Amino acid sequence: MKPLYPDPAYAASAEHREFRDTVRRFIAEEITPHHAQWEHDGQVPRALWRRAGELGLLCLTMPEEFGGAGADFSYSAIVTAEMARAGATGPLFYLHSDIVAPYLLHHGTGEQKREWLPAMARGEVITAIGMTEPGAGSDLAAIRTQARRDGGAWRIDGQKIFISNGQIADLVLLAAKTDPERGAHGVSLLLVTADRPGFARGRRLEKLGMHAQDTSELFFSDVRVPAGNLLGAEGQGFRIMMNELPQERLLVAITAVGAMEAAVEWTRQYVLERSAFGAPLSAKQAVRHRLAEAHANVQAARAFLDSCMARHLEGRLDTATASAAKFWCTEMQFGVIDNCLQLFGGYGYMREYPIARAWADARVQRIYGGTTEIMKEIVARALFQER
Repeated sequence: MKPLYPDPAYAASAEHREFRDTVRRFIAEEITPHHAQWEHDGQVPRALWRRAGELGLLCLTMPEEFGGAGADFSYSAIVTAEMARAGATGPLFYLHSDIVAPYLLHHGTGEQKREWLPAMARGEVITAIGMTEPGAGSDLAAIRTQARRDGGAWRIDGQKIFISNGQIADLVLLAAKTDPERGAHGVSLLLVTADRPGFARGRRLEKLGMHAQDTSELFFSDVRVPAGNLLGAEGQGFRIMMNELPQERLLVAITAVGAMEAAVEWTRQYVLERSAFGAPLSAKQAVRHRLAEAHANVQAARAFLDSCMARHLEGRLDTATASAAKFWCTEMQFGVIDNCLQLFGGYGYMREYPIARAWADARVQRIYGGTTEIMKEIVARALFQER
């Protein structure tokens, strides 16, 4: 059966198609057969990261001198979209390659880039980003983790929660208060390796969805890191994070659209094969119209995403538009998948069906990377020019 959704405009060249084929083979051979076991285990094996590195699927946009492919962001988008379409929510490659790595590239010293980026591209070093705390989620200025200067080192105390890659990360990009009296202007970023005394991983959190992702608590008790582990200037952490967040939010939107496309494809196939009252479900008007609505919503989301991608590839994607894409696409994702699940009937509630796992996995999309409510406020401020 002909696919419903052709290649997006930003990734339709022969080179893009060849790369997409490589990504799909990698997923089919290395991820899909094992993902159920990883969901049971609560994390993916480190060997998968090394294999992705061998195939050149990590840190694609990093310059070749730092181990990357020097590709534009459209190639990263292909990896993210294909992982979403496969329901592969355990290996969170985009967090490592397209969120943490750009922080290092844009704000790291030459020594920091040489030390970390090539190893990240090879999958030998796995990264996480430590922002969220028990009392500070979307309000990053409210974080309480502190880093105090102590001679030639920083001493860190605090706690982070909901940290993706938390159990397997070798390097954490940590947001901490270096000057608590200055609020957001007192936030700095530090590179913390997991082998430091005083660093501890808490429990792997039991979540509604994304069961193969090792989301965890992290604890820092008098952790000392060299002064040279400061990323960017002291007190500039909040500004740096704000500059990098549009791409993070775009990545969440890419994931949303990929998951929606897969859900509609699965549902179309199911209603063609499943019969009720002597006829295929696809012959029932209520079913046909519900799926037609889902398909229209996916097309609208794809058009919005394609527009955002075009802007981003030209360096023109602003924070408000990225925030709008994040909240609109993720809200649409949950609605589309919920409608699709309904058409599976009782089978849609069974985790053995991909649609059930996709439904559970989709719920967090409206929360992490900035909640829908925060995204709307960012857009509203841009509309009314509030400062």
